[in-house]
Amino acid sequence: MIFAGFYDEVMRELIVAVGAALFVANVYALLRRRADADRPRPDAVAPTQANRPASSQAEPVHDPDLAQAPIGRTVLYAAIGFVVMVAGIASLTA
Repeated sequence: MIFAGFYDEVMRELIVAVGAALFVANVYALLRRRADADRPRPDAVAPTQANRPASSQAEPVHDPDLAQAPIGRTVLYAAIGFVVMVAGIASLTA
């Protein structure tokens, strides 16, 4: 079992990397939130005769892309990423 220590070390480093990526990405989303609010969405155009649905019973369009990052979810994910990153760093230094 020569590689047991190697694999443990790599797993700890991966935990730090995933936590740091989650933290940094969500902090970046919070910083970009104001710029996203000021920028108009390219698909937010008024319907015209050409792109209006043929029937009034048309299915509602579900757009998975949000105009802004939700504050609560983004802060929660950043906090989780920070905790995971710190726990990973603590396990590396212990």
